[in-house]
Amino acid sequence: MSREKTMQLRKLIAPFEKSDTKASIKQILNSIPPFFILWFLAYQSLEISVFLTVVLAILASGFVIRIFIIFHDCTHGSFFKSKKANAVLGTITGIITLFAYEKWKRDHNIHHATSSNLDKRGTGDVWVMTVDEYIAASPGRRFGYRVYRNPLVMFGLGPLFLYLISNRFNRKDARKKEKMNTYLINVAIVVLYTGMILWIGLPAFAIIQGTLLIVAGSLGIWLFYVQHQFEDSYFEDEEQWDYVKAAVDGSSFYKLPKVLQWVTGNIGYHHVHHLSPRVPNYRLEQAHESAPPLHQATTITLKTSFKSIHFRLYDETKKTFVSFKEVKHLLNGSKASSL
Repeated sequence: MSREKTMQLRKLIAPFEKSDTKASIKQILNSIPPFFILWFLAYQSLEISVFLTVVLAILASGFVIRIFIIFHDCTHGSFFKSKKANAVLGTITGIITLFAYEKWKRDHNIHHATSSNLDKRGTGDVWVMTVDEYIAASPGRRFGYRVYRNPLVMFGLGPLFLYLISNRFNRKDARKKEKMNTYLINVAIVVLYTGMILWIGLPAFAIIQGTLLIVAGSLGIWLFYVQHQFEDSYFEDEEQWDYVKAAVDGSSFYKLPKVLQWVTGNIGYHHVHHLSPRVPNYRLEQAHESAPPLHQATTITLKTSFKSIHFRLYDETKKTFVSFKEVKHLLNGSKASSL
């Protein structure tokens, strides 16, 4: 994309890069209180039916996703004008969603700065191997990659890994502020969970909290996965990589039904978000509509998004994702030539 077109696109988006305090407070009110109300109703419903409890917990998981979107905006400094307000709310929502605010803020900002860059993979992203890398890899590494990309592992065990391991420990090079924030959130979670278990009992707590966290976590990973793992997604080496192309061509427009769009905090407009993380989630749709060039972004729907499950490797020659089955003959040919 030329510099002129890039500047034009940024100019179209600029008016939406401002938070609206009233809109932010409104989103807090229609996200956090309903979550706690549904949680309480789920607990009360245990006397009626465990099935009803699970249903209410699943509904509550939708609000966990909305709360995570608030958390997400705070990490970008886009939810409130005040840096301190974003940090305070980000830490509170981090406790609710089990995400370490400062740690995730750092990793996610790296993701934005390196998304679709083949030479800078590994932080805040989904593990993607190219066809050539997969063929050249050892049997053990190929096996590990196949396990990682298995839907049951990624969307089933993935949330547990995030909640229990990834979000609980700091990197070795983490600064003091990041470490202290992680410790604070960890302690708050332990105290909160211990108090809840002592109050309502472990079985009730496990049924409600376990259900909503697994559902919210699985759906959250799915949203992140499908918005970067679509057939003609953009990936380039460092020399050819372009930030704007990575945003517009490397992130999809996930066109969801209005109800799901609301639940997911408009994050389906992922191409807009990657182009400008400063746009609050409640302004992403407006930004998209106001910038015709953004309408060219790859659009996926709820139905077509399920195709992404079969996209496992990126083919640098064809500039497209392919399945393991499509490279099986190449892998067999590589094994034969090595004999």
